[in-house]
Amino acid sequence: MRKPGHLRGHFSWEKYLKETGSQPAPPHCFRQSCSPPSNDYKIGMKLEAQDPRNTTSTCIASVVGLTGARLRLRLDGSDNKNDFWRLVDSSEIQPIGTCEKNGGMLQPPLGFRLNASSWPMFLLKTLNGAEMAPAKVFHKEPPSPAQNNFEIGMKLEAVDRKNPHFICPATIGEVRGSEILVTFDGWRGAFDYWCRYDSRDIFPVGWCSLTGDNLQPPGTKVAIPKSPAPAAGIASGILRGPKTLLPGVPGRRRRKPGRKKGQLPKALAHQLTSQPAKLCEPFRFPKKRGPKPGSKRKPRLLLNQVPTSPTNSTPEPDTSTVPQDAATIPCAAMQAPTVCIYLNRNGDAGPHLDRKKVQHLPDHFGPARASVVLQQAVQACIDCAYHQKTVFAFLKQGHGGEIISAVFEREQHTLNLPAVNSIVHVLRFLEKLCRNLRSDNLFGNQPFTHNPAPQAGSYENDRYLTERCNFEGSLHGPGRGSKRFSQEIPPYNAPLCPKVPKNDCHASEGKLGNYPFATHTHYTLTKK
Repeated sequence: MRKPGHLRGHFSWEKYLKETGSQPAPPHCFRQSCSPPSNDYKIGMKLEAQDPRNTTSTCIASVVGLTGARLRLRLDGSDNKNDFWRLVDSSEIQPIGTCEKNGGMLQPPLGFRLNASSWPMFLLKTLNGAEMAPAKVFHKEPPSPAQNNFEIGMKLEAVDRKNPHFICPATIGEVRGSEILVTFDGWRGAFDYWCRYDSRDIFPVGWCSLTGDNLQPPGTKVAIPKSPAPAAGIASGILRGPKTLLPGVPGRRRRKPGRKKGQLPKALAHQLTSQPAKLCEPFRFPKKRGPKPGSKRKPRLLLNQVPTSPTNSTPEPDTSTVPQDAATIPCAAMQAPTVCIYLNRNGDAGPHLDRKKVQHLPDHFGPARASVVLQQAVQACIDCAYHQKTVFAFLKQGHGGEIISAVFEREQHTLNLPAVNSIVHVLRFLEKLCRNLRSDNLFGNQPFTHNPAPQAGSYENDRYLTERCNFEGSLHGPGRGSKRFSQEIPPYNAPLCPKVPKNDCHASEGKLGNYPFATHTHYTLTKK
């Protein structure tokens, strides 16, 4: 299998369609606006939304995330285990007060964490002083197509329902009446799903590029035909912006004449029949041997294979309960410590980041695995940049970490971050990135108070710079000469573990030390 062009650099739909000999599904097949709606929401805004687990109930929801034309919503009274995504033009969201105007009543979400009798008082406290989403930020949902116009093999962009914060390249695998089978390119079939042709979770090719959402690249198991046959009129199926011009791309390969459907080629059939007979010998099971007298046998653990996800990232961990079925979770994921870092939205954004966009970000990232928190923080810096190319240039290709992406020069570019496994690594990585961006006092391990931004030069602490570990290679993964930390932060449920003030400590001893962008008090992490 040849290595796809999109895996050698950034992902480009134009190159990908040419190499795979595919055609995009025309925009009129989708229940999406021809011109993507604007996303004018802010983090923390309140609105009314249908409970996705009980569609007959209308609940209060808060905007906890923004990406492209989508909102990440959390039902008030619930936890992040039940977060869900909706388009800004979804009919399932509405301004506060709409339910009451229509004669309905706001209901507590399914699994309300408090006593049901406390819901009225909880509702009053939730809405008191809260920022309501104004009516102007809501959009009318587009009409549904008259019929199912999808065909097998058409390309599209689709939400990964197992990781709904990601949109990935996909293909129509099958069509049955009003249903279509969405298959993700380069990934196992465990993530495929059936949906209606007018589902809001599928988008035309080029949607993420227009809305600013992050399109994840295909997996590594993409079959590239050697000589795809050209087909005319394919370029009309690519959704473009006003300045995006993509030339026509070839269509799908057709079956060669002269061979019946389902029949193997002669060369392949001859190769299979000419294999040595010893390859077909039955498998011989080894003889079982009992334990020696007096010995204790440890139970054998059978780990089920976990299907590979279309992304390297995992969503934010649950804040309610931990799954009991350990066989469905990789051991490394269960043992990885969760960390949480805080954002100083009133800090010095520097010359490269838009201060207004920074103020719209959440005040913290996590708690989650260290690599996920790092990805969220770095991606936030890219999304808030005046020019995403500038921030992207400060990053180097790593290994084993999460994927971040940036859009510039009319194309999407992706990059792997280095693997990190503790809050020390995360903070040091962000420290160097912030120094390059000249954004002082932006991230820390403690919540920030609303103090004015510190003066430039707060990083210039001679003693700190002398005693700190060599982390020069952190932006491009572990390298020669980089120091590894032996002490790890144990897992915990709270955002950060308890801290004991100490007069003097060094980061090289496995402690946080005096981070210029965190706090001026020295802390040491203590195990529970």
